Amino acid sequence: MAPLLVLWLAVCLGGTWAVDRGNFKTCDQSAFCKRQRALKPGESPYRALLETMELTNTRLTLQLINDNNKVRLLLELYRLQGNITRVKINELKPLKPRYEVPDVLIREPPTEPLSLLSQDENGVVLSLGPESQRVIVSARPFRLDIMEGRDVLMSLNSRGLLAFEHLRIRKDTQADPEAEKKEEDDPANQAEEAKEEEEKAEDGMWEETFKSHTDGKPNGPSAVSLDFSLPGVEHVYGIPEHADTLRLKTTNNGDPYRLYNLDVFQYELYNPMALYGSVPVMIAHNAQRTTGIFWLNAAETWVDISSNTAGKTVFGKMLDYVQGSSETPQTDVRWISESGIIDVFIMLGPTPKDVFSQYASLTGTQAFPPLSALAYHQCRWNYNDQEDVQSVDAGFDKHDIPYDFIWLDIEHTDGKRYFTWDPHKFATPKDMLQGLLDKKRKMVAIVDPHIKVDTNYKIHTEIQSRDFYIKNKDGGNYEGWCWPGSAGYPDFTRADMRAWWASMFAYDQYEGTMENLYTWNDMNEPSVFNGPEVTMHKDAMHGAWEHRDVHNIYGFYVQMATAEGLIQRSGGVERPFVLTRAFFAGSQRYGAVWTGDNAAEWEHLKISIPMCLSLGLVGISFCGADVGGFFKSPSTELLVRWYQMGAYQPFFRAHAHLDTPRREPWLFGPENTALIREVVRERYTLLPYWYQQFYNTHHTGEPVMRPLWVEYPQDPATFALDDEFLIGRDLLVHPVTEEGARGVTAYLPGKDEVWFDIHTFQKHNGAQNLYIPVTMSSIPVFQRGGSIIPRKLRVRRSSTCMEHDPYTLYVALNPRRTAEGELYIDDGHTFNFEKKEFIHRRLSFANNILSSVNLTPAAQFSTSSWVERVLILGASKPSKVTLKTADGQESQLEFDFDASMSVLTLRKPGMNAGADWTVTLQ
Repeated sequence: MAPLLVLWLAVCLGGTWAVDRGNFKTCDQSAFCKRQRALKPGESPYRALLETMELTNTRLTLQLINDNNKVRLLLELYRLQGNITRVKINELKPLKPRYEVPDVLIREPPTEPLSLLSQDENGVVLSLGPESQRVIVSARPFRLDIMEGRDVLMSLNSRGLLAFEHLRIRKDTQADPEAEKKEEDDPANQAEEAKEEEEKAEDGMWEETFKSHTDGKPNGPSAVSLDFSLPGVEHVYGIPEHADTLRLKTTNNGDPYRLYNLDVFQYELYNPMALYGSVPVMIAHNAQRTTGIFWLNAAETWVDISSNTAGKTVFGKMLDYVQGSSETPQTDVRWISESGIIDVFIMLGPTPKDVFSQYASLTGTQAFPPLSALAYHQCRWNYNDQEDVQSVDAGFDKHDIPYDFIWLDIEHTDGKRYFTWDPHKFATPKDMLQGLLDKKRKMVAIVDPHIKVDTNYKIHTEIQSRDFYIKNKDGGNYEGWCWPGSAGYPDFTRADMRAWWASMFAYDQYEGTMENLYTWNDMNEPSVFNGPEVTMHKDAMHGAWEHRDVHNIYGFYVQMATAEGLIQRSGGVERPFVLTRAFFAGSQRYGAVWTGDNAAEWEHLKISIPMCLSLGLVGISFCGADVGGFFKSPSTELLVRWYQMGAYQPFFRAHAHLDTPRREPWLFGPENTALIREVVRERYTLLPYWYQQFYNTHHTGEPVMRPLWVEYPQDPATFALDDEFLIGRDLLVHPVTEEGARGVTAYLPGKDEVWFDIHTFQKHNGAQNLYIPVTMSSIPVFQRGGSIIPRKLRVRRSSTCMEHDPYTLYVALNPRRTAEGELYIDDGHTFNFEKKEFIHRRLSFANNILSSVNLTPAAQFSTSSWVERVLILGASKPSKVTLKTADGQESQLEFDFDASMSVLTLRKPGMNAGADWTVTLQ
């Protein structure tokens, strides 16, 4: 390793474990944020020129003018299918094109007709179609209001914070004389001369310096900003990634939430600092309606949130009520981006699931993972060599703990050259992979997007010869420091570069690989150790665009190209599995994400819940946190509690830093090994349910791990809860996250609902805070009365070994003595489900009859799995139980009844899991 890099790593990784805040900008240190934030709410300088309005069947266009500098903007308004309104604002005549984000939307969104309802000199009113929804465009000052009946759902520019810094020629340097002449001839520009003279003195418009890095800004100031007001709203969520509560906080007394993908070394909790990924989507919710705002911009973005009820105590709110204060709660949100245009999608719900569906219609749904990817993953930086891998693999068998994937970090490569293997430590990778395949297990190896500059390294020489590297501002290949030392960064924004990268995963290109090797993309923010804020210089060039325009989408493209490579290598047959650290809107289409370099601390265990819930709300369901914490060493209590939590989060992977002691699950004494074994096995029994939830999210966009308010949208007690969560509709999990806990208090929602403890089958009423005593073996999990959950109780060494095993159905009756659920089965790993090769069945219990019916008659698939047991919770004792199969055969079933718990167990009913049948209790 280069001596400079060793020194840098020693400084960064040695001694201190906390984030160095000084490495990352505050709003005050980010010139455009400081500039925009200095604008105070008030009269907007923007006016709509109604005489320029053009209305076609699909869109309205209208010019806006800034009365201060006479620069004109073009507003485009679209009504989109599915109750979405799109608002675009760009310069009418920009000096050069401004960046518009490609590839994130799955298609050009289909429009619906807009019709004019009324018009006068003050503005226009347009119909948005359903239920008296309309949009009002006010002319002076410009503002947009979206209404339904007499209610304002959302207002744009109501606080006058629309700002659009137009591209301009720098007056104090030699610029392109032709462009300058063109600009001088434009009457719109003559009026702004005086204005611009004043602006010249302002810092950071044409250049800014942070620490030792200077950002030259050849295009000058180009920020865009817009405010949104949400009447009646007190709870907003989303805009990940931040290590913060689920409900977003107001930002009046500190920095706005920042969206700028960064490699943050051991991040701090409960603050708005940027982390590894950015999804510019906010969800607003109250008991009447859920709405969403999707701000499609890939540049550095800050989001300010204010509220007229923030800081009011419960007593203060009661006082308002007693005194008859009629102030409606309102949340105001302001988005500020460094460059690009304003392109915003307003999702009007009205239900949470409508908003998920609306967002999915724009950016797609979560990729349907191979079933094995939902099982347990064992990782560390690093397993040393093939013998180490073999020994860890054998350890799982010896201690009877199932696992599906073992992972290799950067040390497995030949000198941090990705797509290679260390010739001494991993000399025969195919033998290693075959050994795993023989046990129906898999491996993940890391492939990062920084490429070692080395003329003997094929990947580097190919990228260089094809001119695929990102350029620096002077036109040479951009180089920065990362794990290999000096590294180049492929330009993943180019489709030809992505196609080439995908081709590198072919078995004849990526030597030593087999079909059970999958991929992990780390460091793809991109991380540049010697760059500003540990990332790429904003004036680096991607073809015609600056890095500042595309920064937040870089990681999205890396994962896209990698996933495509895994699909192509199998001839389009096999579903890929790719984990990414950096992400953007739409990343859900390509795989999983994790919450990055967390620490072995109780607070980090807690924060993983709101972090994954926030991601799920904006489409990214396949989320998890490093079990045990990446940095530091967990106590045995913390490690066990983390396994208990991780087993109920979508992506379940243990991972640890190079400098931490080994922590395979059997290294903490037999008692702790037993506790970890128990909860990992619990995960495996529930894989049929997890798989069905991912099938559902792949079709609907609904989160797998979801906040309680998604299912109980009218219950304010759920709106800020983030220490418990639902998996799908039917499992409620309240992990133990306090050291030395003797008990937890869980809120069980639903005033007419009951919940069954999945371990004891004890029944509890909904709409109550329930105190639950806990021991080290407890993880409070409840099944909703009214649900049917399939499980596989014969746990084997990997999920693939359990493919043909039988099912046990857990039928939890509601107070009306009914229940329903689903069973989804396919081959677990190919795209054949898209060709209708699957089983999808509706399971229901009503009038003492349990039945299984086909939900998708057009689908064809067969399974040898059968139903070996049925447990009915909340049942009464029958005199006899009869099974009737599809061919009309009837037989009586054996049963046991536990009167103390009201649990009826039907033994060995034996019907095929894919068949029609009914079971009647008499």
